Amino acid sequence: MSLQPRWQDRLSEAIQYFWKTRQRQSDKQGNKTGTRDAGSRTAVTGGKQLDGFVELLRDFLGEAGLDRACVYTSKKVELPGWYRAEKKWDLLIVRENKLIAAMEFKSQVGSFGNNFNNRTEEALGNAADIWAAFREGAFAPSLRPWLGYVMVLEEAKKSLSPVGVQEPHFKVFEEFRGASYAKRYEILLTKLVRERLYDSATLILTDRQTGREGTYVEPSPELGFENLLTSLKARAVAIKEVTD
Repeated sequence: MSLQPRWQDRLSEAIQYFWKTRQRQSDKQGNKTGTRDAGSRTAVTGGKQLDGFVELLRDFLGEAGLDRACVYTSKKVELPGWYRAEKKWDLLIVRENKLIAAMEFKSQVGSFGNNFNNRTEEALGNAADIWAAFREGAFAPSLRPWLGYVMVLEEAKKSLSPVGVQEPHFKVFEEFRGASYAKRYEILLTKLVRERLYDSATLILTDRQTGREGTYVEPSPELGFENLLTSLKARAVAIKEVTD
């Protein structure tokens, strides 16, 4: 990975924050209620585990020269949709009443079989909704906004093991045959970017134990975090130069 050392360290810190926040939320819920949600839902219901990534992006954009006031990460993150009234995004860049970028941050720890299709449908649905809204002038006079997606996936035996497919009537596409859930995420995000549903996407794998020390793996160079930063910076700086 060729990220500058500072941002490489910040990415590791975001991974640490992810795991430590999940653990704190799990412990807090158990202490408060005396019971825990089934499986990994104990921590999932708490949210906020990916705030380290959100703040990393916000600081990165600030150093690129974008006014931090243009970057929205917790409030005023709603955008109108075409198939629904509105949707909350995890990070928005809005400058001079123009939508520059929108980002989604997602994670999955355990329950791989139950949640993969849900994540797939969410990613596709959100893209379809925002592009239809853009087509219909919801963000006018904005140029085509930049759309990004970050997925943090637990690196575990069940996420790395081959998964069977069901073919009662028709054959699945060959790339899915024997693919693990990690590989399926890689296929999904690669296709989303190549089909231009998203401008850039990142897939990060991190182990439950070593991740607490900030370790992670990027299985696809095309879906590397550096690519996402480079792409987002290029759009943000270009828009800033044109509108200044």
